[in-house]
Amino acid sequence: MKTTDLISMLATGIGVEPEISQHRRFGAASVTGIVLASILMLASIHINPEIYSALLSWKFWVKLGFVAAMALVSFNLLSKLSRPGSRINFQLVGLLFPVVAMWLLSALILLKADSPERESLIFGQTWAVCPFLISMLSVPVFISTLWAMREAAPTRLKLTGAVVGLFSGAMGAAVYCFHCPELEAPFISIWYLLGMLIPTAIGALWGEKFLRW
Repeated sequence: MKTTDLISMLATGIGVEPEISQHRRFGAASVTGIVLASILMLASIHINPEIYSALLSWKFWVKLGFVAAMALVSFNLLSKLSRPGSRINFQLVGLLFPVVAMWLLSALILLKADSPERESLIFGQTWAVCPFLISMLSVPVFISTLWAMREAAPTRLKLTGAVVGLFSGAMGAAVYCFHCPELEAPFISIWYLLGMLIPTAIGALWGEKFLRW
């Protein structure tokens, strides 16, 4: 699509896709991606054998809630970015809320912990592989979401690519929750966030190339 075509489309309203259609397309892409990510997880790193015990812990649901909140906010931001001229200031600020909440919880836990415990709360047992496994599981979601966004009309390509990566990382992290034995908030607030930021950075670098009209 050329710039003149976009201007004409915006002026006349012709060809502007209803927001509900965009949500359906992104929803279908998300479901496809997360199913493929789940298959990838089952085939490569498997479900945590102690997952049933983990499901009984409030810490597991805090972990899952954190990544789900990141996925929900970034999904909403993607919906806005797919429509030229949409205001996104509130959605961008909204990305900070789950992160800040998790950091505050982590700070409270670390302050209450004894000094010898703090290192294990931060690093756990899997810090060296956690971000990269999340990034690996984000790949199917990244591809399917990028494909869905190419059918829309984004104008801020680097930002859109970054948010595609963040959404994909959050969805990959949600799948990874069912493999990862780590439950402590300080660990989640650092290494899970890093796992989401890796595809975010890749999306920012590749967004302009793959989303250009």
